[in-house]
Amino acid sequence: MELKDKIIVVTGAASGIGKGLAKRFVSEGARSVICADIDFSGAQRVADEIGAVPMRCDVGREADIEKLITNVEEQIGPIDLFCSNAGILTLGGLEVPDEQWQRIWEINVMSHVWAARHIVPRMIARGGGYLLNTASAAGLLNQPGAAPYGVTKHAAVGLAEWLALTYGDKGIGVSVLCPQAVRSEMTRGHEDSVASIDGMLEPEQVAEACVEAIRAKRFLVTPHPEVLDYIKLKAADYDRWIGGMQKLNQRFIENS
Repeated sequence: MELKDKIIVVTGAASGIGKGLAKRFVSEGARSVICADIDFSGAQRVADEIGAVPMRCDVGREADIEKLITNVEEQIGPIDLFCSNAGILTLGGLEVPDEQWQRIWEINVMSHVWAARHIVPRMIARGGGYLLNTASAAGLLNQPGAAPYGVTKHAAVGLAEWLALTYGDKGIGVSVLCPQAVRSEMTRGHEDSVASIDGMLEPEQVAEACVEAIRAKRFLVTPHPEVLDYIKLKAADYDRWIGGMQKLNQRFIENS
């Protein structure tokens, strides 16, 4: 899919990966880029900087996502690419309170469900469209010290797979973004975490990988190439992989 003259929505666009994506889409000649974020002032700053359109959206609420999609389609035009990018990090394990599990579930998983629920039928009706869902390498490999994050990102990858296999023959392209550490508000203060074992990328590098994947209609986007090797190791010998992750978990504990 080429991005020139396209209408593109990016959630979580006030900073980090979302800001990087929005900037890159504008530079690719998109007709209109919508910067959506619960932080409207942040979205507005980014939009003013790059020549985009700011909109407020709390992706933890289905009604907000539905309203975002409706407003864009009625005020600007049919959405060609919807980037369901916003997400949060919750550290901890079994002790994390239920309400925090519920919140991260709604933002990291259900936001993708709700976006697809309200945009996919519209896209199919007009002949096609594209979804870019931001997950994480944690959705493929898990995350020591952050059970809610690892679990929800696994679910996000699973949903993206389901969308691809269900709607691919109906003109819907799907890519799922699975980076390790990326410089953003989420990773601020965690620069030495286990997620940055292979280095911390800048949002612009991640945006470049996404553009390449969308052009090639490639499902899995792994800006850290090492992730592909880890997946192969995991599939080849799951028990050995678990042993390696136990050592990584111990490293997390020692550095905490």
